[in-house]
Amino acid sequence: MFVMGHIQLPPQLKTFRRLVYFSQVITIIFFTLLLWTYRSNRTFPFWTQYYKAASEIPLPAQLTVPPKHGPEQKVPFVAVNGTQTLLVSAYLEHRTGKREVRVIAVVLRSETVVYHCLFRCQAQLRISEGVGDIHSDHFGFAYGTADIMCPLPSSCETPSHIAVTSAAANSEDILHIEFLEVKNQKAQNDFFPYNFTVCLSTMFEFTNVLQLVQSLEMLQLLGVNRVVVYKTSSSPETQRILDYYTYKGLVEVIPWSLSRFLNVSRGWLPLHGPGDLHYFGQIPALNDCLYRHMYQSRYVALHDMDELILAQSFKSWLELLPLLEKKYGADKCYLFENNVFPNTVPPPPTSRTLPPQSCCLSWQNVSGVNILAHLYQEPILNSYEGTKYIVNPRAVFSATVHGPLRSLKGCSLVDRNIARMYHTRAAKQTKLTPDQLIYDGLLLSYSTQLIPNVDTVLRKTGLLPEDNIH
Repeated sequence: MFVMGHIQLPPQLKTFRRLVYFSQVITIIFFTLLLWTYRSNRTFPFWTQYYKAASEIPLPAQLTVPPKHGPEQKVPFVAVNGTQTLLVSAYLEHRTGKREVRVIAVVLRSETVVYHCLFRCQAQLRISEGVGDIHSDHFGFAYGTADIMCPLPSSCETPSHIAVTSAAANSEDILHIEFLEVKNQKAQNDFFPYNFTVCLSTMFEFTNVLQLVQSLEMLQLLGVNRVVVYKTSSSPETQRILDYYTYKGLVEVIPWSLSRFLNVSRGWLPLHGPGDLHYFGQIPALNDCLYRHMYQSRYVALHDMDELILAQSFKSWLELLPLLEKKYGADKCYLFENNVFPNTVPPPPTSRTLPPQSCCLSWQNVSGVNILAHLYQEPILNSYEGTKYIVNPRAVFSATVHGPLRSLKGCSLVDRNIARMYHTRAAKQTKLTPDQLIYDGLLLSYSTQLIPNVDTVLRKTGLLPEDNIH
């Protein structure tokens, strides 16, 4: 009778079976590690162990940050999950007496949010509780600019990036948050790459090409080294000009697409234009520009493209600012009276000196306003109405349209006989007759340099024929 039992295998077959078994195990381990590595590079971050942050906020676990791979994309706005908050940019604050990061944001004013700030510190994440401070210059719109102040935990002195979450966010939300780079890592008070930076905000549906070129050339004559444009939309010709000056190194264009997130207003008050946020988000743009160049520029001027601050006895700001510091004090905000030169009102019949028509005939085919053709201004009714300003950015904590909201030493209105602002735009005092306008030909004193410079730019950008010479 045949009895089933244990069958003895030859030694060679035993060895072969062991090799097959171990090769299968090694293959499984290899693919598991491969999948884990792939997911760890794609999913940021993952939980490892429990800890408590320096601010005593309980954190469920410590987050380990995998190393970055490749350049980061610049994200202009980051939404905070579960809230109506949009983050604009983040800057390390060196002036408040405590180490903290200022996150510039746009918030729904009626919403109450408890913020948590997550810092990327070397290979780890740390957390603290953020405090939101809404700026008062919301002009009655539902949304306004805010600073979210995030104190640094003691174990994180130099964070490279920051994210902001709602305290109500769950761990799944945190796994997919977006981080902002923390700028202004080093305070600088002595040497600056630029003497003067001008913040122009905000450019939308822009077609005034000629005045843009004239303004940018005038700013260079005044000593400006950098012009920052917060751009929403413009004509192709305008973009050609911006590209030209960007290539030259004068202009920096910041894409400003708040309208993708909010119903932005075209007016500065709700009654002037429906929407949720003042004038295309002008206030957060101005604040971002101020902080972006706080340690890059000795002075920052905040005004519009159609405005020029001109000294009455000097040709450049390099001569003007030492005089203002001596007369009004250093680290002040210097306000300049707004003088409107209407481009919608014909000059009086007995016009004073105007540039010869032969100088600018070819400009007639270029879209926009010729500032040299509008040398009559409206009478001044209120010297403080519509002022714009130049500041030491390190002396300002928050900015608004016509002066700082919060600064170290306040503002002084500059004597109009020292310097004032020339604002070439549509008439504000619409009932004035031409003979009530006041002649001011100061702009003509720049025309010898301005006209050929403008010609050169228009030719190089293809807006004038190459052989056109005035």
